[in-house]
Formats: sequence, C-alpha cells, structure tokens
Amino acid sequence: MFIVHVFVHVKPEHIETFKAATLENAHNSKQEPGVARFDVIQQQDDQARFVLVEVYRTPDDPARHRETAHYQKWRDAVAGMMAKPRSSIKYTNVFPDEQGWD
Repeated sequence: MFIVHVFVHVKPEHIETFKAATLENAHNSKQEPGVARFDVIQQQDDQARFVLVEVYRTPDDPARHRETAHYQKWRDAVAGMMAKPRSSIKYTNVFPDEQGWD
C-alpha cells in the first residue's frame, strides 16, 4: 500500500464549505479501483485543520486519482479556501503487510 497524508489549513470562514466539497471528493475517490481507503479527519482543537488520509493500492494510483474529474473539481473548488498551501507526506505501510497479518 502507498499512503499519503494531505495536511490542509482552511480559512475559518470556509470550514463548512470545505468539508462539503471534501466529503464529496472522498466519496467519489473511494469508488476508484486504486483507492483502498480515503479518510477525512478534522483536528479537534483547531477545526480549520484537516488531514486527508489516502491509501492507494500502488504508488501509481495517486497520479491516476489526480486525473479524475472529481479530484480536479475539488482542487479548483477549495483552492481559495486554504489559509496556506496544502502539503503532503508519503508513507509505505509496514503493518499490516500484504498478507494481512494483524
């Protein structure tokens, strides 16, 4: 699995609009064959901060995700809502592994 954490800091006046657009994108993203999981989490002590936890089946799947219409719609819709540019960190899962040990 290939995991991406996307860190987003939203302007306070756009929190609810950002959430709505992001939930729509997440729902559509979960339908992609290369997406194993797509979580949207909101920081408890700062409601303007979010992390998108995107779990892909292969390292090539994030690029495929960025080519979809729903991602491009989300990207364009939320661009002006950011308090600062979003950032991401990429991870490789260690546990559970491909055998599904847990």
